[in-house]
Amino acid sequence: MEYILSGLPMDAINFVIIIVALFYSYIRSNFPIHMLQLEGYDNNEYKTFLKNNKDKMNKLVYKMEKNPKTPLVWTDRAKRLLKKHKQVNFVIFVIIVIMSSIIHLRTGSLLFGGLASLILSFLVYFYQYRILILSNKLAKPKEDRINMGFYKQAQAKIKKFKEEENLKVLGITGSFGKTSVKFISDTILSEGLRVKNTPSSFNTPMGLSKIINNELERDREVFIAELGAKVPGEIHEVAELVQPDIGIITAIGPTHMHLFKTIENIQKTKYELIEDLPEDGIAIFNYDNDYVKPLADKTKKKTYRYGIKDIEKLDVYADKIEVTENGSNFMLHIKKVGSIMCETKLLGVHNISNLLAAATAAYVLGLSLEKIASGIKKVEPVEHRLSLIPSSNGTIVIDDAFNSNPVGFRAALDVLREFKEHRKIIITPGMVELGDMEITENEKIGEVMADVVDFAILVGKKRTMPIYEGMTKKGFDKNKIYQVSSLNEATTVLAQISHAGDVVLFENDLPDNYNEE
Repeated sequence: MEYILSGLPMDAINFVIIIVALFYSYIRSNFPIHMLQLEGYDNNEYKTFLKNNKDKMNKLVYKMEKNPKTPLVWTDRAKRLLKKHKQVNFVIFVIIVIMSSIIHLRTGSLLFGGLASLILSFLVYFYQYRILILSNKLAKPKEDRINMGFYKQAQAKIKKFKEEENLKVLGITGSFGKTSVKFISDTILSEGLRVKNTPSSFNTPMGLSKIINNELERDREVFIAELGAKVPGEIHEVAELVQPDIGIITAIGPTHMHLFKTIENIQKTKYELIEDLPEDGIAIFNYDNDYVKPLADKTKKKTYRYGIKDIEKLDVYADKIEVTENGSNFMLHIKKVGSIMCETKLLGVHNISNLLAAATAAYVLGLSLEKIASGIKKVEPVEHRLSLIPSSNGTIVIDDAFNSNPVGFRAALDVLREFKEHRKIIITPGMVELGDMEITENEKIGEVMADVVDFAILVGKKRTMPIYEGMTKKGFDKNKIYQVSSLNEATTVLAQISHAGDVVLFENDLPDNYNEE
C-alpha cells in the first residue's frame, strides 16, 4: 500500500487545499454535534431534525447562537464522538487525495487534479452534518459498551442498598408533571426521611446511572427516580436499573406523538413502570386523568388513586379548594387516616394534583398528615414551571418555559385567568412534538388564548400560524397579535406594549434545535 501511494504525485496546491478543508471541516463539526447532542445522540431523531431544518443546515457558515439555552457540553461522549468524526474525515480526505492524484496521473493535468480536490473537499466541508451520522453510527458500539458498564454498576449499587440498608425507591413517570412531582416529593418526604433526589430532568438510564454511581450515599432512606421514555420499552430499561418499590403515573397525554404515534402506545409505555414493580410494590395513579384511569382499574397490585373528582373512588383527594394569584388552599383527605388543611405557593389547580401525588407517596412511606401538610407549605415552584420571577419594570412575570403540551398549556392559561384585575400578555412559540396533532392542537389553544389574553406575542412566524388562525377565528383583534422571529424580537415588543401591573406569561421555550430564524 505504501508503495502504491508513494507513486502518486501530490502537488503543493492540492496539499494546501486538503489541509485547509480538513481544518475547517473540524470547526464546522461543532454545530451538528451540538444538534446531535440535543437529540440524545439518536441518529433517527437527528435525521428528523435535518429534514425539518434544511434551511438552517444548508449554509456555508452556520449561525451559532451567542447564548444558547442548552449549550454544547463537551462531555466524555462528545469528545469521543469528535475524535471518531475526525478519524472519519481523515479517511475521506485520504480517499480524496488518492482520487485527485489518479485524475492528475490519467489526465496529465495539475488543473484537473486540483479542481477535483477542490470540489470534493468542498462537498466534505459542506456535508459535515451528514457525515456526522456515519461517525455517530461507528461510535455507537463503543458507547453502548461504556454505557452498559455504568448501568450495571448503578444497578448493583441500588440492589445492594435495598438489601443491606432497606433503601426504598420511588419511581415517577407520566407524559407531563413527573419532574414537578419529583421535586415536590423531595420536599415533602424530607420532612421525615433522608432523601436523594435527581437533578433537573435526569430521567434516562445514563443520567440516572451517573447520579446513582457518583452521588447516592448509603445513609439515604428514599431514592426518587424520574423515568422518561420516547419509545416503548424505555421505561422497562430505566425501571430495571432503579428497581422501584413505589410507582406513580402522573398523567398521560399527547406528548412526543411524532415518536409514539398513538395514545395507546404512550399508555402501554408508561404502564411498564407498574409492571416492573415487585409483587408487594405499590402503584399510585392520577385518577382524574382519563388515560390513566383505565390503567389503575386493571392493576392487581396494591393501588392508590388520587385526584379531585370521583371522590368516592379515591384514596387521597382534595376539596374546599381556593385558587388565587398567590397560591392555593385546600383540604387534604387520606381515607382511613383523616384530613388536614393545606396551603401552597404553587399556582393553579393542576399543581394540587401534583401535590396529591407526592402526598400519597409520603403517606405510603409512613409520614403523618401533619408532616405532609408542613412539607406542602414548604414546596417552592419548580424552575420554568409556572414560577413567578422578579421583574424590574413592575410587571408580573410567570415563567412556564418548560416544554409545553395541550393540558399544561391550558393549565397555564387557567392560572393567567386568575389575575382578573390585570392586563394579560403571553409570549409563546406554541407546542411541538405533537406529530399529526400539532397544527390542530395549536389552533385550538389559539381559540382558548383569545378568551384569556389581551396581547399575544407569537415567536416563529410560520410555526405559530395555527395559533394566529385560532385567535382570529374567535374574533381576537389582529392588531394585538405580534408575530416575531426570535425571543429577542419578542422582548423588544414586550417592552413597547407592557406597563407596570401587567401579567406576562412565557409559555414554552423551544430548545435550540427548534429555533426558527
